[in-house]
Amino acid sequence: MKNLIKLGFAALLSLNFITANAQNKNSNTENSLLWEVSGNGLSKPSYITGTFHILCSKDFEIKPKVLKALENSENFVMEINYTDPAEMMSLQKMFKADKKISDQLSPEEAKELNTILANYGTDLKSIDSSSPQALYALLSTKAIPCPRTEVKLYEMELLQKAIKDKKGIKGLEKVEDQMQSINKAYDLKSIITQLKMDKEYQLLFSQMIEAFKNENVQSLYSLFKDERFMNAQQEKAMLTNRNLNWVKIMPDMMKKESSLFAVGGSHLMGENGIIPLLQAKGYTVKPVSSL
Repeated sequence: MKNLIKLGFAALLSLNFITANAQNKNSNTENSLLWEVSGNGLSKPSYITGTFHILCSKDFEIKPKVLKALENSENFVMEINYTDPAEMMSLQKMFKADKKISDQLSPEEAKELNTILANYGTDLKSIDSSSPQALYALLSTKAIPCPRTEVKLYEMELLQKAIKDKKGIKGLEKVEDQMQSINKAYDLKSIITQLKMDKEYQLLFSQMIEAFKNENVQSLYSLFKDERFMNAQQEKAMLTNRNLNWVKIMPDMMKKESSLFAVGGSHLMGENGIIPLLQAKGYTVKPVSSL
């Protein structure tokens, strides 16, 4: 389990959870990050909870209603199934680069990046053989307002409970699928541009944490829409396309057995968010205040 958590931490750091999300004017706006899915032929309700992948211990809390939803469900479904050995092998390879970062930059760009990396406690020589995803992970790591020893991984905490309670564990996509989405969204140059905005990231991260803790979805999604951190192409790769793929397989999962789906909070709302997409398929999807 310790190795599983380490791998999960690496994977979650690679994800861009500071994402843009257009508001859907027809979406329910109640403040809740837990939603119940029923109707449309389902014999039992399933649940969707929005997560914040990485939190400091002082900010970490899994709401009792989310734990109850897990208790009521037969399966726990994450973006990736971290208990699948094949997925873990793929995960170990994700930070390996095909070619050095310095080989993809001009001498001037390499010098600038080296200066930027000093602010992250490293240098280009130390990370030159890493992938762009590993480079991006530096930004995510620094945005967290506490030492790594005080970090909690939301999905991993739920996963440990699900394993203890003998729930079925499933994933909505493969590691390779996720890496393809990240590669489409972020090339090396765009990651370097974002590394320059570390202070702005830290401020945004803190604001998002407060919104998440308060289940203030309006404030949370307003922050997600910040165009400094995501353009239309990146939104399509990281959110829209993945949401559409997930909603194709979720109905079969829910029809067979009740499930708790745990996905990054940025995937819930918006014109192509999971909630409106499921509603469009005929499901009743409503916010849960308590269970």
